[in-house]
Amino acid sequence: MTTIPESVGFAVMTVSDTRDTRTDKTGPWLREQIEAEGHTVIDHAIVHDEVPDIQAKLKDWIAQPAIHAIITTGGTGLTGRDVTPEAVRPLFDKEMDGFAAVFHQVSFKSVGVSTIQSRAIAGIGGGTYVFAIPGSSGGCRDAWNYILRDEFDRTHRPCNLVELLPRLTET
Repeated sequence: MTTIPESVGFAVMTVSDTRDTRTDKTGPWLREQIEAEGHTVIDHAIVHDEVPDIQAKLKDWIAQPAIHAIITTGGTGLTGRDVTPEAVRPLFDKEMDGFAAVFHQVSFKSVGVSTIQSRAIAGIGGGTYVFAIPGSSGGCRDAWNYILRDEFDRTHRPCNLVELLPRLTET
């Protein structure tokens, strides 16, 4: 059996037609938070709101054994260009329904009923965790500070996502 990693390898994807390396705030913020917790950011990319583009980058990252978790920011809203859930869901072997439920509980405290406009989702694809969270600064903060930070802390109890990593591809 594979051992539980000391540090989790992450990839961060900003999904946007308008942001670039100068204007992307959520991607760099997430990288800082991830690294502050002692994890490694293997890659960060800005990808246009196009299902094939999002899926191509996700498939590349899922194939890399050093990447244990992927966080996408943006494209989870309700407009026609918001396609991140449609792009990530077909790549899931298992969907993590609890993530959306908890995200909405946390988000409700921040933005009230406007949380219904988010389609944040998570799942496991090819043994890699994939989280699709809103691209807003508040949505990113809520997801990282109140859910993901603790779940990627190997000492968090009663359980955490890190301890499951070696078992995600069991049959």
